[in-house]
Amino acid sequence: METFLEILREVLKGVVRELSAYFFQKKVLENKKTALRRRKQKGGSHKNNT
Repeated sequence: METFLEILREVLKGVVRELSAYFFQKKVLENKKTALRRRKQKGGSHKNNT
């Protein structure tokens, strides 16, 4: 009986670990922006080579 409870405990640990990893991936990783974009520089002086 004791070994059965240990096996059951290990199975439940695995299930909880997998579920928490799944929900973490869904909530945190997918909501993150893929890349931060830099603004284009506007204005400034451009010299003409004439």
